[in-house]
Amino acid sequence: MRHLRLPALLAFLLTLVALVPTGASTAADDPAYTVTTLHFKTLVGPADDKVCDVVGDLYVPAGATSAARVPAVLTTNGFGGSKDDQAGIGRSFAERGYVVLSYSGLGFGGSSCKITLDDPDWDGKAASQLVSYLGGQDGIAFLDAAHTQPAPVLDVVQHDARDHGGVARTYDPRVGTLGGSYGGGFQFAVASLDKRVDTLVPLITWNDLSYSLVPNNTDQTTGVSTRTPGSAKQNWALGFSLLGLTGDAQNGQVPPDLLPCPNFADFVCPALAFAGTTGYLTPQHVAKLRHASVASYIDKVKVPVLLIQGENDTLFNLNEAVATYRGLQARGVPTKMIWQSWGHSGPAAPGEIDLGNPDPSSQYETARVLDWFDHYLKGSAVSTGPEFSYFRDWIAYTGIATPAYGTATHFPVGGAKTYRLSGAADLVTGLSTVKGQQAFVTPPAGAPTELDTLDVLGGYVGQPVDEVTDVPGTFGSWQTSPLTAPVDVVGSPVVKLKVDAPAAAVTQGAGPAGMLVLYVKVADVGPDGKAHLIHGLEAPVRVRDVTKQFTVTLPAIVHRFDAGHRLRLIVSGGSVNYRGGLTPTPVTIASGTAQTLTLPVTP
Repeated sequence: MRHLRLPALLAFLLTLVALVPTGASTAADDPAYTVTTLHFKTLVGPADDKVCDVVGDLYVPAGATSAARVPAVLTTNGFGGSKDDQAGIGRSFAERGYVVLSYSGLGFGGSSCKITLDDPDWDGKAASQLVSYLGGQDGIAFLDAAHTQPAPVLDVVQHDARDHGGVARTYDPRVGTLGGSYGGGFQFAVASLDKRVDTLVPLITWNDLSYSLVPNNTDQTTGVSTRTPGSAKQNWALGFSLLGLTGDAQNGQVPPDLLPCPNFADFVCPALAFAGTTGYLTPQHVAKLRHASVASYIDKVKVPVLLIQGENDTLFNLNEAVATYRGLQARGVPTKMIWQSWGHSGPAAPGEIDLGNPDPSSQYETARVLDWFDHYLKGSAVSTGPEFSYFRDWIAYTGIATPAYGTATHFPVGGAKTYRLSGAADLVTGLSTVKGQQAFVTPPAGAPTELDTLDVLGGYVGQPVDEVTDVPGTFGSWQTSPLTAPVDVVGSPVVKLKVDAPAAAVTQGAGPAGMLVLYVKVADVGPDGKAHLIHGLEAPVRVRDVTKQFTVTLPAIVHRFDAGHRLRLIVSGGSVNYRGGLTPTPVTIASGTAQTLTLPVTP
């Protein structure tokens, strides 16, 4: 993988957004394909009046000709990367008989214009014009960045002569898209604009950026989107801000756009500053982020999608994939979903994926991706796999990771197991509870109340403290007795709570700044009494009305709570990873039959 001369934080961010090792050989070393670097003149923006130079590498199999055409794959980089990160994909798919166009997204890796967060008006339109090039249109590709030397017309990509209505479409290549994180978001953007795209394979990407960066796990309207702003992820925001703001320098470019926001769309810097100060976003900022999110235009995505999301991911958690999956399924779009072990917060397990050196006999996800493309792009009579599959880290295996993957014909899977808050600090499964309560005070100025799991680097450099360590007096917690049998959870824990917070009841009418902010999490408590979060996942909530019960949908997990362990529910007033509420607020949570934690469990 490529590493730029950046501090450790940025270097780690770059490694985690690159999908695979590059491992690319030159055309001279490997005559199975050729590689040509091209510059594309694209017209983007809401009015199609902004010229952006997009740099990309074209991989063409040696056997591809105008008489023996092959399908194509369009791919781009993760945030902070470039076309070079996808060299392994280019090489491996070219060797399997695909034309591959790997390009640097706008604002990255030598491509001009600002970072617009995969907005359809910008990144979507740029990618659509690359689809036209793959379909044989001239006047788009050039051999130089000044766009003075036209590149030859591409005439080796297979065409889809007619759409489903029987009407011929112009420059229509047989093309699929592939990429992770930022390289996943562009796929929805281009598919929403361009019906010529045939299929998508997005990995570890978002549904709604306003949820990704400032999540609220209550008061949700559709999918993960909420009507009440959430709590800002300050560490992730800092890392990506630094990557984006230094993009020009990393690309060897002179930044022409220092104001109002270097290398970013104009609204990004004000939004970051506001969220860093208050902990939430304005409605205008939310609207901008949602415009760059599939949640806002999912009606326009109509081609088959293989969604792949990471269980170990505090940036784009599994709930985002669930929201996209359900939205597409409800509209009749062929969609399947894989929950892999790895994501932005941790590496892959052995035998899962390496698209730079693909071996379907030893890599579960690689086999699924290759079969998906062979089915939808080559028309091969191969299975595209189960409807839903999920990695189980408690299953021992050697070689390919297939044995560790549970599968199902539908989502969600399994049933529900409900626990109730009882007595002073118990979680019980019965219908009767004992009276009791816990009280705490949220910290001032959005300060953290714990130092347990760092969301950006913790999975790579280790955690400062290997257990949940909230400061006494800033949280409440309830736990089960030791489990007599394992409890396997696949999906989102759901908590229903009613709290007593008189001060927040008075101030919440003034808006988000006056609302109560809490952090809800489920921990696994071992026989030694130490409590551990599952992949560092927690659920921020900004409670719109504390006088009413509210529902918290926690980030989905795949986890076995072993026999002899306990489940612990924690409600805290702050988090080291988020910007919390601004005002200290006393909170009391009473036990009762309506105060519940429900887990989605499998047999």
